[in-house]
Amino acid sequence: MEAIAQLGGIAAAREDGGGGILAAIDRAEFQDTPTAGDTFTIAVQIVRSFGPLHLVEGEVSANGKIIATARVTLKIGTMS
Repeated sequence: MEAIAQLGGIAAAREDGGGGILAAIDRAEFQDTPTAGDTFTIAVQIVRSFGPLHLVEGEVSANGKIIATARVTLKIGTMS
């Protein structure tokens, strides 16, 4: 979850500037458990943007197998 939110924040901030804040976890599913030594690939896509909020979908793969998917809402900008 953290990796999806972090990468989504980086992608969204490139468009809007500023930092990112995790506003909501809309959906999260975990299909498998990673083991020590696994190599992870994290992919995210900005689905929709509305003002400073961005809906982001992402997935985490370990050694080519999807182990987690999530949809999160991020706020980009300042804390105030």
